Amino acid sequence: MKIAKITNIALANAAMAQLVNRQDGLPGLGVLYGPSGYGKTTATVAVANQTRAYYVQLRSAWTRKTFMEKVCVELGVEKGRNTAECLDNICARLAASQRPLIIDEADYLVTRSGMVELVRDIYEGSQSPVLLVGEELMPNKLKRYERFHGRVLAWIPAQPVSKADAQALAQVYAPTVSIADEVIDKLLAVSHGSVRRVAVNLVNLAELADTQGCDEITLSTLKEAKGFDFYSGEAPARRRP
Repeated sequence: MKIAKITNIALANAAMAQLVNRQDGLPGLGVLYGPSGYGKTTATVAVANQTRAYYVQLRSAWTRKTFMEKVCVELGVEKGRNTAECLDNICARLAASQRPLIIDEADYLVTRSGMVELVRDIYEGSQSPVLLVGEELMPNKLKRYERFHGRVLAWIPAQPVSKADAQALAQVYAPTVSIADEVIDKLLAVSHGSVRRVAVNLVNLAELADTQGCDEITLSTLKEAKGFDFYSGEAPARRRP
């Protein structure tokens, strides 16, 4: 799958490079955070592929033991009979490989007692870089875990999609259509910074061009297209009789 090289991929790459190449004595934890839809997962998956980082995406139903077992599976080590054995196996593999660990949907760490401390234990036991990925309130949620919060080297706020990002995304989601700048501007306005909404709108524009039999989308094209509207992510308003 082709991935557009947007701003948040560059930010995630820079953050990982900072963690991997940090000086001796500096902490190796990082946090990438931002609103849903900003493309954080896509960015970190791309970075994981480029850096050979281990990647685990948390689930809301996971317990401490489930989390540790899933990390063991990702790292290719034995699960161990209990959480402590899992931790030892994880630390040994990370220390030996010095490959980074990325934990996505990390907000779930703070909803389960002791899970944040487990991540700190993984880092302390391996000294391998660990990047957490979460929603925009993630830094505030971590403040109450002082021993973890104090070991974060890089706080990386994900950025809203820019015009350059939208044009790069168009090469992936609407590669056969030329989209006028004023249409891109309108698309950005209704997408409210969300990479996901921009992608949906680009696909819709490509489908519109196909149905209209044209290879360029302008504001005039949109005016002539009956029933077309940009996707904003909002549920349609209820129609009153």
